Amino acid sequence: MSVSLQKGQKVSLSKDNPGLSRIVVGLGGDEAQPQRGGGILGSLFSAPVQDIDCDASAILLQNGKFVNKGDVVYFGNLTHSSRAVQHMGDNLTGAGDGDDEQIVIDLQRVPQQYDRIVIVVNIYSAYHRRQHFGMIRNAFIRIVNASNGQEMLRYNLTENYSGMTAMVFGEIYRHNGEWKFNAIGAGTNDGSISDLVKRYV
Repeated sequence: MSVSLQKGQKVSLSKDNPGLSRIVVGLGGDEAQPQRGGGILGSLFSAPVQDIDCDASAILLQNGKFVNKGDVVYFGNLTHSSRAVQHMGDNLTGAGDGDDEQIVIDLQRVPQQYDRIVIVVNIYSAYHRRQHFGMIRNAFIRIVNASNGQEMLRYNLTENYSGMTAMVFGEIYRHNGEWKFNAIGAGTNDGSISDLVKRYV
């Protein structure tokens, strides 16, 4: 049974799932419908809907710090050198139901020096396209047990993130021999994954 999380809530992934290894981190959301003016002219001259390209990334940290440039897994580096974290590919529009992007993590293969994996999303070319998270609704992160396909938890963003161009969704971290998840939901004004990574240097 999936657990629905609130912002700031932490939950153990290992405790109720003995032997848990591979998980799928799924992220998604829908584009909010633009406000149209009234009458025929309003429908004719309203701005066209522009696809919003949200890029999900996983940042692997050592003692809470980003150490090596190879420790960010994203559309430009799909697989971590340890083979423990794999990005399943870039979805350019986010159209359709279900997960827009997925990151697969083999918890048992994550090298011991890494204590947390931060899951972030940034809007590609957000400033140039004048796009922000206020234009996205029903944004979520969920974690699925890859061995049986069952959703373990889901965190839906409920706050107003207008003007925010990137999002720290949550983090998967080790604590007393367990893997846990922290629902962070922090919006930022970072313009790229490089900017997001600098927060952990």
